[in-house]
Amino acid sequence: MTTAPGYVPVSSEAELRDLLGEPSERALTKERARLHQRDREWLAASPLCLIATADAGGHCDVSPKGDPPGFTYVIDDATIAIPDRPGNRRADGFRNVLVNPHAGMIFLVPGRTETLRINGRARLLRDAPFFGDMIVKGHRPRLALVIEIETIFFHCAKAFMRSSLWRPETWDPDVLPPHAVIVKCVQDTPETLEELQRHYGPAYADLLY
Repeated sequence: MTTAPGYVPVSSEAELRDLLGEPSERALTKERARLHQRDREWLAASPLCLIATADAGGHCDVSPKGDPPGFTYVIDDATIAIPDRPGNRRADGFRNVLVNPHAGMIFLVPGRTETLRINGRARLLRDAPFFGDMIVKGHRPRLALVIEIETIFFHCAKAFMRSSLWRPETWDPDVLPPHAVIVKCVQDTPETLEELQRHYGPAYADLLY
């Protein structure tokens, strides 16, 4: 990777520490390897997580997973499972896990500015006894991502506070065009704009499960 004129890179941890300083003792000691009861309560309240994976070459992907609050199934104090639901079938993260099991997750609770972070080793299951506990609206998942926890900790609130993410008075979804328009602009699709608008319209909700 080349550096453009005027760009000043950071190339060592020593440089990084010189810029940022050292983490506090509380930040260094907050990592755990097993679920605390508070972690379980957070997972029970969370309807959304972001899952980061990488392939064998280090190429990264982040994928959102969402369901009713509590969709993450706790197998035991060191293992959780996340059900798969119908999507675009690219399976980028799943394909990554098949060659590189390392995964990182951030669990969100609407209105809360802290997040719960879990890092661990992931694997895919096509069936298990607990799949019956992950049925939503009569639909049993076809796959589940099982994560053996290596580290778990709560992340501070500053990013969400800076972004004002949960403050409705800052929301302006209409600042961007509708999704159908964006898709038509960035992809060479055979569908017309009208067909895309129908696809992403009210009937789109019928595809959730």
